[in-house]
Amino acid sequence: MNSGVGPSPQQHPQSEAAKSALAITQTLFRSFLLTVLGAIFVYVLNISYVWLSAVLTVIAGVLGVVVLVRTIRFKQPRIVLLGTISGLVVTAIMCVLVLTAVVFFQQIRTLQDCARSALTLQAQNSCQVDFQKSVPTGLR
Repeated sequence: MNSGVGPSPQQHPQSEAAKSALAITQTLFRSFLLTVLGAIFVYVLNISYVWLSAVLTVIAGVLGVVVLVRTIRFKQPRIVLLGTISGLVVTAIMCVLVLTAVVFFQQIRTLQDCARSALTLQAQNSCQVDFQKSVPTGLR
């Protein structure tokens, strides 16, 4: 058989600088995703930790922008680009949620405290009705 016949896959050897850039971008990307997930987890955990969720959201935003710039500049794989854009969208939504939680901190805290002690469906509904009554009428 003649191994030289037909198209052969060309391999583009990456330089050490390209490999290093890829490794750093991937590490930053993983840190970004963990920070986004941490911000979501802390936000869902308890309203009392909204400050930690806000800090993690800001860090996620900064890391996301850094990863996005590095991905475009060094022409990294598309999956990193798509993951970064998706993560930045989630980070933007988290910003809105954190700001809303800060504005309605007392009402949400009262709802969480009530819901923790509500053992029946009727008690849970009562908590929700009380929460709806505590929200200003223009936002209902």
